[in-house]
Amino acid sequence: MIDFLLPKLHKEGYRFLAIAAAITFILLLLSNFLGIIGLILTVWVYYFFRDPERFSINDESYLTSPADGVISQILETNGPSELGLENKKFTRVSIFMNVFNCHVNRVPNSGKVSQVFYKPGKYLNASFNKASEKNERNYVNILNSDGGNIILVQIAGLIARRIVCEANENDEVKQGSRFGIIRFGSRVDMYFEKYKLLVQVNQKTIAGETLIAKK
Repeated sequence: MIDFLLPKLHKEGYRFLAIAAAITFILLLLSNFLGIIGLILTVWVYYFFRDPERFSINDESYLTSPADGVISQILETNGPSELGLENKKFTRVSIFMNVFNCHVNRVPNSGKVSQVFYKPGKYLNASFNKASEKNERNYVNILNSDGGNIILVQIAGLIARRIVCEANENDEVKQGSRFGIIRFGSRVDMYFEKYKLLVQVNQKTIAGETLIAKK
């Protein structure tokens, strides 16, 4: 129960929580009403940066969700040209995270990080399909044990202005492990091949636990 009410905080959240608490203190000096508003915002900041433990299936036959949120789009498409994969066909699952979702991103399948590539861009609403090609984004390409590409794209949104990627090239990563966070509403796209879908559009997902696809 304590872990549910007071989940662990991601390291990116400490600075924002301190700022929110300081503002709340100042607002309390001005009026109780403003102080209550500040307190609500401080609680929201805390829960936005929550980093609860997740328990993955630990089975390479499955891909788990890289993000909490709702599946906004599923389509067959070419791979990202930024990674030189525009001539290969992939299934792409897009997961939209609103400002109330946990924003810690997790690895869907164990493997080795072969590429990390950052692309500057716009800040359109992350729920728009064109956000995949227009918005600021960060690509992480993971090679699994079969040599297949599992590509994760962290996409900034209308409010999100900060993509944090903790994965580096040549890192060995484990299914369900954390690889980054996006601040204040965003989206994660996952490209994969040789897996069969287990989900559908509008389905809710839990990072590291929801099964997205199976071999």
